[in-house]
Amino acid sequence: MTAASLLILNMKMKIDWQYVKYVIIGGLPGLVFGTFQIVPLISPPLAKLFFVSLWLSFGIILWRHNQMKHKIKFEFLQQLKSSDIGLLIIFGFIGGIISSIFGTGINIFTFCLMITYYKIDEKIATPSSILIMTIETIFGLFLHTNLVNDFKKESFEMWLVCVPVVVFFAPLGSFVMNKMSSHLIAKFLSIILCIQFIGAIIVIRPSFILSVISVAVILFGFLIFNYITQLGDIRFYGKKSNP
Repeated sequence: MTAASLLILNMKMKIDWQYVKYVIIGGLPGLVFGTFQIVPLISPPLAKLFFVSLWLSFGIILWRHNQMKHKIKFEFLQQLKSSDIGLLIIFGFIGGIISSIFGTGINIFTFCLMITYYKIDEKIATPSSILIMTIETIFGLFLHTNLVNDFKKESFEMWLVCVPVVVFFAPLGSFVMNKMSSHLIAKFLSIILCIQFIGAIIVIRPSFILSVISVAVILFGFLIFNYITQLGDIRFYGKKSNP
């Protein structure tokens, strides 16, 4: 994330700094709260299944949203009021909790809000969300190495193995994304989220109870994300839009 963010800043890609600022204000406290209060209560298989199920529901909404004709798209947040600032901070806080559980998530969670509710162009929302996740990652690393003290030798060795690969491919992904159209970015993200879910199911092989929880999370996520989309349609179109 850090390598990708450095490339984004060096290439001077368009960033919505209001989005980054207000989400981080909520995201950092959310990360701390989640680390100490939520993470100890959740088992690893449940956490992984919840993660992929929630983002699959968003992938479905993103795919539907991408099929809409005559979509409004903005480069930056529009008509930002006090209530919007509060909403961004709340989403940042929840996203911080999600990141504390999975190691990532605030970027995707708030990206959803940007795309579906605020109608921000994917080419702007994507690099902005990467910067947010970078800040959360650096703070999270500090939190686990200096306060929680659970960053073990095995984790450090795995991190070292990943560095040569990620330091090249993360910036490459940001560069390629900058050349892609918004439509293609949305379609690519939807496909990746679907593949991620299928891969997780194959690896985890969930029990009946976990499978029921997964379906419930997908349905709940779909309803929530769809509701946010409809609110955004009413805000900018004056009514619910038709695909």
